[in-house]
Amino acid sequence: MAIVQGIKEKVHLPIYDSIAVKPEEQLRSTETSSILKFFVNVQGKTKLETNLQSASLLPHYNTFEARAMRVVISDLPPEFPIEPIGKGEGLDVVDDNGDPLKPSGKVVVADVEAGLKFLMDKLKEARESGEDVEFPADDDDDNKITVTFSYADGSTPFLPADDTAARDKGSISVSASDLEDMISGLDKKAPPPEQIRPNNGAGTIIGKLVYNTVTTLYVGEKIMIQMPTWFFPAGAGPYSEAASITTHGEPSPTATFRFAEPIFIDRQQNFRVEVEVPDADTLKDIQKIYGPLSIWVVLDGYMTRDVQ
Repeated sequence: MAIVQGIKEKVHLPIYDSIAVKPEEQLRSTETSSILKFFVNVQGKTKLETNLQSASLLPHYNTFEARAMRVVISDLPPEFPIEPIGKGEGLDVVDDNGDPLKPSGKVVVADVEAGLKFLMDKLKEARESGEDVEFPADDDDDNKITVTFSYADGSTPFLPADDTAARDKGSISVSASDLEDMISGLDKKAPPPEQIRPNNGAGTIIGKLVYNTVTTLYVGEKIMIQMPTWFFPAGAGPYSEAASITTHGEPSPTATFRFAEPIFIDRQQNFRVEVEVPDADTLKDIQKIYGPLSIWVVLDGYMTRDVQ
């Protein structure tokens, strides 16, 4: 359809961009630096992730009046990888009565290598039951679990008959604290504390991001506003009075930051938003976050464009 010369239309058309972390991956796999950049890399993204077509530029020769800015963070349960990355050493092996297993009169212990998903599921089970949980004493190909037995006193060699007895008659008893040690010992592959102990009142992923980052809007390389991210409530997303759901502000379009005066983005003028993590130790924790996770930045306002 042909453009009507000399006539423009002004429509309420917010622009948005996001950073997405896939399930079973960490934020470090998406963003390796201390700065999360929005409206900069828009290629290959879906309509859920962005509505821009060109990096840092408005479509065609449009102009935009930014009236409000919001930061929206998803609150989805993390999914952890199944591949074996966690190892527990010297774990108790017990018989049906819960007593230490002693084939040949020697106490047997086990080393276990398992995936993070398995460890997190067992940790949840241990917390809910308040008791030790059991690992399978045999290798489990489905859950990628590998078990190796040895004598607790370190004596060698370990007899093949005792290995068979341990796998047939024993089970591996693991406490919640043992599991936390195994998970925390993964170093960079370990989830942040907020995902190891979710909804415990000590903080959430949303709180971690909102209270430890600084958000800056640039237009033409000029800083238009720079504030801690808590200054830009989401004004969107699920809301509940239950403790299991967290949001960054009441889910109402009016419950977000609005500029005192509109910020004008001219045609073909570069703009971007950066969310920076100033503290190095906090950055290490934030980069450990497992997906699915999405962070959107929305510039809400009016687009002026050609009439067609």
